[in-house]
Amino acid sequence: MSTSSDNTSIQAQAAAPDSREKPQSRFSGWFFAFLRWREHHIKEKNFVLLLAFLVGIFSGLAALVLKFLIHYISEVLTAGINLESGNYIYILLPAVGIVLTALYVRYVVRDNISHGVTRVLYAISQNKSRLKRHNIYTSVIGSSVTIGFGGSVGAEGPIVYTGAAIGSNLGRVFRMSPRILMILVGCGAAAGIAGIFKAPIAGMLFTLEVLMLDLTTVSVMPLLIASITSTTIAYVYTGYEFEFFFAQTEGFYTSRIPYVILLGVVSGFASLYFTRVMNMMENFFGRFKNPWLKTLTGCCILSGLVFVFPPLYGEGYGAIEGLLGGDTSSIVNGSLFYSDRNSVWFLAVFIGLIILTKAFATSSTNGAGGVGGTFAPSLYVGCMTGFLFAFIINHLGFIELSTKNFALIGMAGVMSGVMHAPLMAIFLTAELTGGYELFLPLLIVSTISYGTIKIFEPYSIYTMRLAKRGELLTHQKDQAVLTLLKINNVIETDFLPVYPEMTLKDMVDTIAKSKRNLFPVLNENRELIGVVLLDEIRNIMFRPDLYRRMRVSTFMSIPPAKIEIGESMDKVMKTFDDTGAWNLPVVENGRYVGFVSKSKIFNSYRRVLRHYCDD
Repeated sequence: MSTSSDNTSIQAQAAAPDSREKPQSRFSGWFFAFLRWREHHIKEKNFVLLLAFLVGIFSGLAALVLKFLIHYISEVLTAGINLESGNYIYILLPAVGIVLTALYVRYVVRDNISHGVTRVLYAISQNKSRLKRHNIYTSVIGSSVTIGFGGSVGAEGPIVYTGAAIGSNLGRVFRMSPRILMILVGCGAAAGIAGIFKAPIAGMLFTLEVLMLDLTTVSVMPLLIASITSTTIAYVYTGYEFEFFFAQTEGFYTSRIPYVILLGVVSGFASLYFTRVMNMMENFFGRFKNPWLKTLTGCCILSGLVFVFPPLYGEGYGAIEGLLGGDTSSIVNGSLFYSDRNSVWFLAVFIGLIILTKAFATSSTNGAGGVGGTFAPSLYVGCMTGFLFAFIINHLGFIELSTKNFALIGMAGVMSGVMHAPLMAIFLTAELTGGYELFLPLLIVSTISYGTIKIFEPYSIYTMRLAKRGELLTHQKDQAVLTLLKINNVIETDFLPVYPEMTLKDMVDTIAKSKRNLFPVLNENRELIGVVLLDEIRNIMFRPDLYRRMRVSTFMSIPPAKIEIGESMDKVMKTFDDTGAWNLPVVENGRYVGFVSKSKIFNSYRRVLRHYCDD
């Protein structure tokens, strides 16, 4: 779609009179003059700070627009709903929102904008931190409709995608290098989280733990500036109140620490369950060939779940505020079971079922064509898990725990496990609620939850897709550099091919023309069937009596391995280590492409390492 609009713009400019071309060229001249002036008068590290400030402003405004649209759409649609009984409108609204979003994505955007955080990670590791221009606004529109109509997802993934796209495109406008683009993408993501949650520290930690950017002297100041600027924008326009109201009316005592430790383990398994169900449902929806059948299936699952369990409607922040405020009965408001709200064990079963079904509701929303993230759902599941844990302990008579405190602590526990980001979970929970007095239990539950899920899942819900394909950029610089290297950039193609029916005389003539000591043997379809090493035929190549008698097929050898085009560099290096070879052929569907050598890889490795680690 963007290509079509670009072509139209070019044609329009070509048809325009000269008077219209001059302002455009004059502006371009001024801009490039400014770039040259900046290069000579403003150091890059100082200019990055200015760009980070701009990214913080734009990302903060984008977060405000997203929150406003979601709340406005939701309020308009649910203004007349009676919360004291089952509401059949819950069957319709989420499905309508998903269908509208799917139509928008398919026919207007014409690009996949789901899995925002994963796509940001992919852009960092595989696309030189370049994100498309439309990503600045398309996720905002798509997620506003999805969540506003009741989709059971969060707005945080889309705002991360939006902020990262703002940083990437702003950096490209000013012709910044890929290394600086990576920092600006991180600034945009951090500013998005900071702006939507009013959580500057959590925003920066999200970039470090989830996007896995290194905390260096170059990156720390831009990340802080972007996060603080975005948070300031949020404070100016929405006030200084915390995102979730939480008043700690019950103290936390050291005698509760064993129960916090136990909640950490429970949160770890809740995170594991949430992650596994999300992956299972993603695979389920991935098997659909007909996109509209997939949309219909997802809508039916989501609408049914929301109708039975109204707290699954939308982001679920109303339910979180209710539990943090000590309101234990409002959780069943709007459900078919409103009359049973005073039953203790029914309430426990009801909340337990919500915890189990939230992952299905979230994955169905995204799988059907909606646009949203898993940030809010993980907070939601954590709050429910912590509350249910304390609720059951209290009614079993072991000890009296504060359900409010444990609901807040559970938020950090499940988020830590799902995101594999314990520090971010700690600070985000504290900044969201103002629950800094519970910092010790937040530390304990986040650490234990993270350690628990790490045993079963080495990667977070965002990174596992890329890790399986070897496309994940990590804090390990050796692994990160290998990820940044591409096999296409190290292929050498100046090897002269030979053919199996060629004689030794033809082989000698080819050797005389070549600067290499290695020759690929190809058939008529240019498929690689072997190689000839100069060292292996040196003893016969000067015997004229064999020139007509011996053919290439008699002295060629089979290479120890073949590299398939598109393989990750990590896998390529493992192949070199396993075979002990110095050169290996590269093929594409069996057809010869070229050779890749260790020396070429090492030279590229050193170049990228110097660039990547330059502070």
